[in-house]
Amino acid sequence: MDAPVFDYMRRYNFKKLVLCNDSDSGLRAVIAIHSTALGPATGGTRMWTYASEEAAIMDALRLARGMTYKYAAAGLDFGGGKAVIIGDPKRDKSEALLRAFGRMINQLGGEYQTGEDVGTTLDDMEVIYSETDHIVTLPVHCGGAGDIAPATALGSVEAMRACAARVWDDPELKGRRVALQGLGAVGWSALGMLLEHGAQVVVCDTDEAKVARAVKDYGVQSVSPAEIYDQDVDIFAPYALGGIINPETIPRLKVKIVAGSANNIFADEERDAAALDGRGIVYAVDYVANSGGTILDTDRFRKGGFQPERAMANVRAIFKRSEAVFEIADREGISAYLAANHMAEARIEALNRVRLLG
Repeated sequence: MDAPVFDYMRRYNFKKLVLCNDSDSGLRAVIAIHSTALGPATGGTRMWTYASEEAAIMDALRLARGMTYKYAAAGLDFGGGKAVIIGDPKRDKSEALLRAFGRMINQLGGEYQTGEDVGTTLDDMEVIYSETDHIVTLPVHCGGAGDIAPATALGSVEAMRACAARVWDDPELKGRRVALQGLGAVGWSALGMLLEHGAQVVVCDTDEAKVARAVKDYGVQSVSPAEIYDQDVDIFAPYALGGIINPETIPRLKVKIVAGSANNIFADEERDAAALDGRGIVYAVDYVANSGGTILDTDRFRKGGFQPERAMANVRAIFKRSEAVFEIADREGISAYLAANHMAEARIEALNRVRLLG
């Protein structure tokens, strides 16, 4: 960890960090609540084999802070939170563990509500739902929006198109060469969309079966995960885990654009965003680009209940929100990363002022 936990929490004004243990089920989990300024802290539950407990805590904190900005920038009335379960989702996940985690969430009384993320599924959310009502991402038969991966993918492609318009004065992706990192649910959906747009895509994933399927079904080229940064392409599209834009990978990129759906793509936000700016690489701010799923997911909490047309129109508006970020960056002479933060922070401040006056 870069700093002691409380130093990090105070630096970024976190509200709460909860460590969860259930010895009977083997549950070890972290719930990080960054902000409830706009509404209950909301964010998915990730299950992963972390290198250390400290790494799990830092991941939860960074992801929770990102959710605050994601919801604010998307115009949604939710705060930022995130949970991580330490363990191998293929080996350690069980009904008892998920239900124990659901009880932990329920003890927070609605201060935090969750959904699926890396290593968890809609089926897992249904199990957790048996212990708590504070679940956002649910199957359709439980009253949720169902699979949100296509909406997340669509939003990320719209952000990519906004980047293309900035670089080439043309949002079309036809003929553009894309290196896509990660073939999870969102990456797989994005692959199909990029090919429909006429892009030429090279893929990688740590799961060789997914890569083989992509090559078979779509005829795309594949490379190893270690080689994906070195491809002679126009766009690098991160659809896996975070921290992959860093001093080791940036010099290897030959691209004009970095845009995908991965959270926290920068190992260090200020340093690595500045490094991309210095090389003239345009990037989509991650929490703006990947907000499509959360937009779809939470539409049912708006007036009138879930309205698919309204939700999808808001997902497609990620193109214009990305353009708005660039406009702020140009006007204020700052990086896109800081511009997006300013946009989100301005909304939080404005709504808090209205509530105080009211």
